[in-house]
Amino acid sequence: MSTQARLRRVGWIAALALCTLCYLGLHLKVHAVQSEVVNAERRIVQLEDEKLLLETEFATRASQEQLARWNRVEFGYTAPKARQFLENERQLARFGTPRLPGAPEPIRVASLTAGDEAPPFPKFVSPLTGKPVDPELLEPEVHRVALSAGDTAGALRIPLAAAVGNVGE
Repeated sequence: MSTQARLRRVGWIAALALCTLCYLGLHLKVHAVQSEVVNAERRIVQLEDEKLLLETEFATRASQEQLARWNRVEFGYTAPKARQFLENERQLARFGTPRLPGAPEPIRVASLTAGDEAPPFPKFVSPLTGKPVDPELLEPEVHRVALSAGDTAGALRIPLAAAVGNVGE
C-alpha cells in the first residue's frame, strides 16, 4: 500500500470522525432545545392553572364583597358582636317567657315508648266498595313460562305476569 492510499484512508477516517462529532453535537443541541420546549410548555400549563386559580379567587372575593354590600345595604345585616353570644344555658333560659293566656297549645307529637307494642297494620280497603281487599290479590302470581325457540313465526312473546312474578325470587 502506498503512502498516498494511506493518506487517503486517514483522510476519510478523519472526515468520518469529524462528521460523527458534528452529528453528535447537533444531536445534543436538538435534545437541549427539545428539553427547553418541554420545560416552557410545562411552565405555560402551570401559569394557566395559576391564572385560573387567581381568576376564581378574584370572582369569589368579588361575590363576597357583593354579598357583604347586599347584607349591609339591602338587609341591614351586620357582623355579630361579642355581646350577642351567650355564656351558658341559664342565660339562654332567661329568654324564655311563659305562655300568654289565650295562646294556642304547643304541638305535641305522639311516639311509642319501648314497652308499647306497635298497632297492627291496617287492612287494605277497596276505594270503590269500602270492603277489605282479598290478601291473595296483593300477592304477586308466580308463573314460570318455558321459553323455546321452536317453530314460532315472528318475535318470542312472554306474558307480562311471568316477567313480574320472577323478579322477587
